[in-house]
Amino acid sequence: MQRRDFFQRAVAAAGTVAGAAVVTSAVSRSALAALPEPVIQTRPDTAAPWTPPGVTGAGRPYNPVVTLNGWTLPFRMKDGVKEFHLVAEPVVREMAPGFVVNMWGYNGQSPGPTIEVVEGDKVRIFVTNQLPEHTTIHWHGQRLPNGMDGVGGLNQKQIPVGKTYVYEFVARRPGTFMYHPHADEMTQMAMGMMGLWITHPKGQHPLIAEVDRDYAFLLSAYDVTPGAKTPNVNTMLDQNIWSWNSRVFPGISPLVARLNDRVRVRVGNLTTSTALNLKSQAPMAALCPKRPVGPRSPPMWLLARCGSWSSLPMSPVTGPCIATRATTLWAPWGTTCPP
Repeated sequence: MQRRDFFQRAVAAAGTVAGAAVVTSAVSRSALAALPEPVIQTRPDTAAPWTPPGVTGAGRPYNPVVTLNGWTLPFRMKDGVKEFHLVAEPVVREMAPGFVVNMWGYNGQSPGPTIEVVEGDKVRIFVTNQLPEHTTIHWHGQRLPNGMDGVGGLNQKQIPVGKTYVYEFVARRPGTFMYHPHADEMTQMAMGMMGLWITHPKGQHPLIAEVDRDYAFLLSAYDVTPGAKTPNVNTMLDQNIWSWNSRVFPGISPLVARLNDRVRVRVGNLTTSTALNLKSQAPMAALCPKRPVGPRSPPMWLLARCGSWSSLPMSPVTGPCIATRATTLWAPWGTTCPP
């Protein structure tokens, strides 16, 4: 039954406005809330960064992230809270030209859209479940109230099919995070349900340098039988498709940097495998932040050295490094660098 049908029938049954008020008062606040219109994106192109109107809720604009073959989810401001609307649903993802896979994701794509906020923002995320089974969303790495952590059956009830659940918390620390279900994870994550969450610092941060370009993508792996279009969800280690934001060659967009740009590339990994061997046939550059950080900072590990790839296991950066040519850049995280 649609929500508007429920209210129409309730009014007709009550016969008076007063009677209708009694009926609607029994409906949960989340059901009565005016949900933000969900934004759906199905194109696999790398979208231009979404710049919010004016300043953020924390009173500071930020340099937005560009998600490789992805996009950033717009928000609306309501009473000082940033409101987002995620729709969990089956999607068809073009992994390369002519190669499509039936997946599950958010707002028309897998991975789902990147969520960007600023440290200290109050956020409210409406999650509507259009999957054929229940789901939740776990905000991987966030410091939040236990009831907002999204572990179905432990600290929240599962979100039933066709229903909307509201998560609300404060983005307390800056960094690169992820979101994914904690409900039937073996199926839902193997079908592509994941996304990135970026919390920008509210001011200059000793461990997070300012950069000219900020890229992000998720590593994901799938097992799709040749001739089929749906991943085998029971495969743990023998995947046959390794993708960057659910795109494979030749469908992956380049990460472009101008000469002398400082670039950060954020890489998240929600696959069931932890060992990755990334290689390139062409010289590529790795970049470090503008400012050095303190001796207590964690090391920065790069997949590449200036001008050429290093082999795994990855090597730590031993000095400042900038782009040596106008070329593509590949490097994970990139948050700290020695003097």
